[in-house]
Amino acid sequence: MVVRVFGATVEGVVGLPVAVEVDLSGGLPAFDIVGLPDGAVREARERVRAAIRNSGFQFPLRRITVSLAPADRRKEGSGLDLPIAVAILAADGQIRPRRPLERLLLVGELSLDGGLKAVRGTLAMGLMAKEAGFRAIVLPAESRPDAAWVRHPAFLGASLRDVVAYLEGKAEAAVVPSEPEPSHTYGDLDDVFGQPAAKRALLIAAAGFHSALLIGPPGAGKTMLAERLPRLLPPLDEAEMREVMTIYDVAGMRRPPEERRRRPFRAPHHTITTAGLIGGGNPPRPGEVTLAHRGVLFLDELPEFSRRALEVLRQPLESGRVWIGRTRGSVVYPARFLLIAAMNPCPCGYYGFEDERHRCRCRAPEIARYRQKISGPIADRFDLVVDVPRPDGFSLWSAVPGGEPAPDGGPSGTPSGASDLARRLAAAFERQRHRFRGTPFRFNGEMDVAFLRKAAAISPAARRLFTEAVRQAALTGRGAVRALRVARTIADLDDAAEVAEAHVAEALAFRVDGWDESL
Repeated sequence: MVVRVFGATVEGVVGLPVAVEVDLSGGLPAFDIVGLPDGAVREARERVRAAIRNSGFQFPLRRITVSLAPADRRKEGSGLDLPIAVAILAADGQIRPRRPLERLLLVGELSLDGGLKAVRGTLAMGLMAKEAGFRAIVLPAESRPDAAWVRHPAFLGASLRDVVAYLEGKAEAAVVPSEPEPSHTYGDLDDVFGQPAAKRALLIAAAGFHSALLIGPPGAGKTMLAERLPRLLPPLDEAEMREVMTIYDVAGMRRPPEERRRRPFRAPHHTITTAGLIGGGNPPRPGEVTLAHRGVLFLDELPEFSRRALEVLRQPLESGRVWIGRTRGSVVYPARFLLIAAMNPCPCGYYGFEDERHRCRCRAPEIARYRQKISGPIADRFDLVVDVPRPDGFSLWSAVPGGEPAPDGGPSGTPSGASDLARRLAAAFERQRHRFRGTPFRFNGEMDVAFLRKAAAISPAARRLFTEAVRQAALTGRGAVRALRVARTIADLDDAAEVAEAHVAEALAFRVDGWDESL
């Protein structure tokens, strides 16, 4: 007798349905699994055998053949334990399901005592089951948070016996209620003193999802500024939350409930490997660029990263996806992230930022080698390049409890009010939401050239300035497009329907002047 049930595995960050067919026949007792199983799936034989016996059932002493279809796709993970065990019990007649097995998706790892354990990728599998039209999903009780995200009828069981009771009609599946979402408020930069140019650059970067490079001496506050950028970004919407939660679930990671609406912030160390940054391994796993999807990827000490690791960022920065090819096939990971990087101007850190106490000790060849660690194509992909000098004494004094503004009217370093900042950001995000309705874009930094032609209505004076700047600065085609995107974002922050001359001038200053002066 042949019985078919459905389980699932994960390819990339997408669930793949797996038809689990079990045939019991005469002959010497054997237990074979076919259909390109990996090591974890092959080991299911011992887990299933022990779980069936310790759950009060009899393991059939017959020739058992388990076929996993599609047979040409590799099956990974331990989540197929449960459908294999159920199919064996049904084929042996020990259970008589009152529910149609082929309309259910079963996912779970079995412990030796018959308990159910959660597995990686449950959310991706559940979303696939919902889209594929399965009547219900059977999951381990530990997967309750994932079931709540799927919002589809689910039965949560703690053991194999619980699942059997459900299949025999002694329990019901239900949509798991979701937990209340935490409220979101836009952050501010009140705890960063001084640095008006860097704050302005971060505001623009957050408003339009533009990549930025911060250049300055040690202790200037580059890392502190970058770490506050996620607080300026809008909360994840429903679709983005599902994408992010699915990625982290596939990677075997969990985001705390209070961070579900927050955009990811990833800051890998500069010793990270290429596979760790872009993804890879066998089987492939998401890298940092995918874990930063819909959020921020911060690369501190940019020149210290390996040249190869930096160069592999070129494709995802343009396409928003990563293709990882292997002999058994390829996987595609999403990687639409906001790149923020920080670096010193030279090995000692003070070239161009010297003062009475700090002098650059680097020789010209050393500075040249240091700069050449960042290739032209990577540098060309930064929309904003900004100097971050050491804060002056007045700015630091204003940070001290009880400190007073500068007595001579010098800069106190206090940024604009948080309420005004939040209002301007919210208004800019709303304009982009309306502009990109019905398109694959969410922010100005993601626009392609065709859409940019329609969105960046530009005044005659701004057009003349831009044309002359492109001619004199010899901007690449990519650089010109990125400068126009930034100008559109600056216009949005000013609530302007048309890109004016001042908007183009500021966009070019961040792109051209900042990079040329520092490097």
